[in-house]
Amino acid sequence: MGNEMVFEKPISELKEKIEELQTFAYEKDIDLSAEIQRMEDRLHELEKEIYGNLKPWERVQIARNNKRPTTLDYIGYLFEDFIELHGDRLFSDDEAIVGGIAKFNGQPITVIGHQRGKDTKENIRRNFGSPRPEGYRKALRLMKQADKFKRPIICFIDTKGADPGKESEERGQSEAIARNLLEMAGLSVPVISIVIGEGGSGGALALGVADQIHMLENSTYSVISPEGAAALLWKDATQAQRAAETMMITAPDLKKLEIIDEIIFEPKGGAHLDVETQAHTIGKVIAESLAVLNNLSEEELLLSRNEKYKQMGRNSIEVL
Repeated sequence: MGNEMVFEKPISELKEKIEELQTFAYEKDIDLSAEIQRMEDRLHELEKEIYGNLKPWERVQIARNNKRPTTLDYIGYLFEDFIELHGDRLFSDDEAIVGGIAKFNGQPITVIGHQRGKDTKENIRRNFGSPRPEGYRKALRLMKQADKFKRPIICFIDTKGADPGKESEERGQSEAIARNLLEMAGLSVPVISIVIGEGGSGGALALGVADQIHMLENSTYSVISPEGAAALLWKDATQAQRAAETMMITAPDLKKLEIIDEIIFEPKGGAHLDVETQAHTIGKVIAESLAVLNNLSEEELLLSRNEKYKQMGRNSIEVL
């Protein structure tokens, strides 16, 4: 229970009571099955009530859970023969972005994604999943390689945002992100982007110009973090929860605004509780997307992508 979130406390407390009652019944050799069943029924109702009515801030907490599966976790489940490729051929290798070539259901593909760490040591090595310019240039190098060899591109988005440090700015952070947006818009192969955790600012968008964009149920996608928005709007980052309620950054909101194509549902409580099932669900969505996109000609693909982004703002304004 050490990784529970505040809103999950009633669930964890009830689970503990059930375990205590089961232990007591076993030790005293007493039949308490009826009482245990009633408590388990109540647990199912409570889980349905809490997880079925999550507020935006609660989804933010799940998206940030340090146990949440990463790009490399999903690569291990979804793709065969993955070969990681390194470096941007200009400066260095940025471990906040991983990418390479693999096969998906026998089809050669290129996979690229943000990569955060699972512990402090790995987070430091991967800069907490916040890429520097060389990370985005590595991603672009792999995309152009995929374009040359006609491999579909699958991107996993999971970052609080691009690295904001002085050195990254000196090496052209904003240009690297802008270059990715420009080049992705003109790729002649299918591009599928999936938000698996936090999709923050231009750091996320640099892998997000896709033919189809999907989001895990408890992920977020926005131009700024709730803390950042609160600091700008109210000069108080502690108002992050208030900001999250108004920003429309969750998958249900973005589906309504027609920013994303599909919500990928998660196991009850979040993807971290059943990674294999979550990967299987993601795999089904990727397969369905490729079945559609693989049948489009290069011209149809580019026209469709262009139209998608032309309509995006109009659709959002109509909903709002």
